[in-house]
Amino acid sequence: MSPVIKFIRPAGLLDRTRASQFNQEINKCLEVTPEVESKPDIVLIDFKDVTFMDSSGLGAVVLAIKTVQAAGMEIYVCSLNNQLNMLFELSGLNKVIEIFTDAEQFKQKISSKKSS
Repeated sequence: MSPVIKFIRPAGLLDRTRASQFNQEINKCLEVTPEVESKPDIVLIDFKDVTFMDSSGLGAVVLAIKTVQAAGMEIYVCSLNNQLNMLFELSGLNKVIEIFTDAEQFKQKISSKKSS
């Protein structure tokens, strides 16, 4: 059985004004509603369209990781630009969460995991 994957794709600035919206989106994907019969097994945050992240955005990502893991799901990130990559390295998040170059690399890893 294939895992259910939820893609979260923030865009633009991930700063103080957008951090709560980002966390609401994370919480919404964990809810079971009539339209969504089950929670996802995996959450992928695709940062391809994020141009800048400040410490509030980084805090929102940390909260998202804790929230998703507490719900018993896996969480990954992909498509970090240079600034985001540096933030993840400086904060040590690159040691806490697996980072993929892009969504395609993530899909390849998941499909190879599924077949093994």
